[in-house]
Amino acid sequence: MTTLVFVYNAKSGFKNLALDIAHKLFSPKTYACNLCALTFNTFTENTIWKDFRNRTPLDIEFLHSDAFEAKFKAKNFSYPIILSKTNNTLQPFLSSKAIASLTSVEELILTIESKSCDRLR
Repeated sequence: MTTLVFVYNAKSGFKNLALDIAHKLFSPKTYACNLCALTFNTFTENTIWKDFRNRTPLDIEFLHSDAFEAKFKAKNFSYPIILSKTNNTLQPFLSSKAIASLTSVEELILTIESKSCDRLR
């Protein structure tokens, strides 16, 4: 089975969460995680994204960059990134550059659905 692994360009932990929230509030245009910005509002998960996540048949996993690197011993990716994982082999599904080009959560969802039909089924 293939899993989509979403890796945010953010570190885990309360201190990092507080810094991320402050960054989103005071300087949103310079926030370094476009995937975070698309899937989360300042304080809560984007409702459109949450609905997609709850209804999709895709197997999905979400990790902060530090947790991803600890779990997979992989440091050769630019974040944020979406990877496809099959039998513990990771392949880029949607690159950092591709994610940065997206302008809405709806566009992210359409891209995932389109690519998953082509590559995962």
